[in-house]
Amino acid sequence: MEVPFSRSSLGAGAAVGRCAELLRAGTGAAGVLMTSSCTSALEVAALLSDVGPGDEVVMPSWTYVATANAFVLRGAMPVWADVEPGTLNLDPASLSAALTERTRAVVVVHYAGIAADMRAIGAIAAERELFVVEDAAHAIGAALGGRALGTFGDVGALSFHHTKNVTCGEGGALLVRDGGLFARAEIVHDSGTDRAAFQRGDVPAYAWQEPGLHPALGELPAQHLVGELERVDAITEDRRRVWRAYEAAFGDHDVARVPEGAEHNAHIFWLRQADRGARDRLIAHAAARGVDLRFHYTPLHVSPAGRRLGRAGGPLGVTEAAAEGLVRLPLWEGMGDDDVERVVDAVSTGL
Repeated sequence: MEVPFSRSSLGAGAAVGRCAELLRAGTGAAGVLMTSSCTSALEVAALLSDVGPGDEVVMPSWTYVATANAFVLRGAMPVWADVEPGTLNLDPASLSAALTERTRAVVVVHYAGIAADMRAIGAIAAERELFVVEDAAHAIGAALGGRALGTFGDVGALSFHHTKNVTCGEGGALLVRDGGLFARAEIVHDSGTDRAAFQRGDVPAYAWQEPGLHPALGELPAQHLVGELERVDAITEDRRRVWRAYEAAFGDHDVARVPEGAEHNAHIFWLRQADRGARDRLIAHAAARGVDLRFHYTPLHVSPAGRRLGRAGGPLGVTEAAAEGLVRLPLWEGMGDDDVERVVDAVSTGL
């Protein structure tokens, strides 16, 4: 049987190719490369950004370590920027304040599947000719102004980790906005070789062109992911059902806010307490009623590696307040109304 493949997944099996095509059609990206994780997609992105020793990359401290690791491994220095209080996404004003003559790239994280202010961030980046990476690990199925998150920057990284809305256990994808950059991304993604061009018949043999990686998604996890991607809209809408119930119950509190024009994917619903003591009391109160609430990141700028390998680009007060007070509520596809009511009751009586 002949295995079809596309420009987005040359040399891959049918399921990997189908995943890439579903993502390309669903996001409008010029090209899609399936990867073994969002971490590996970010590592490809860092190579494409051409950063190295002496360069700086501005990013939020409110993120997972993979966001920073990809660039630190290239020798660049993360510069921590603060986030906006309503979304916990990169604050454009903090980004501007963090820029120096050494800044080469900016990484945007769409926390909780809610869009960052890509219009303002994009304008800042364009003025300084910065490479823009969207860490869209939380953002499959989310959009801004009808445009998929992960397609505003030069590249965007998606996650299909088991904690994400759409999953194959472990997997990821790199969305590439520009066809010219995608030609290079293919090379970086395939051990730095032009094997994809060879498979298309564009060159008589393939050769090593530049440093690269080999973060391919396997065919077996891709077979599961196909089914998830084919019903991403249904998954997203069911999660939004739960999110709306939480918003109705807790909208008067300090909770996640969706900016005008943004379409969130209900990845996380969070609310924020005044301090760590109040947060921990709420978590304990809910646990006594059989409801598991969770806090989230330790900000990278206060971690040992973050202190050693990066620097703050300015005040990080919103980030630090989020680390002290944020609580995530249980939210999953297929969550029953009884479960939602139990969470609402446990949280309401603890606030």
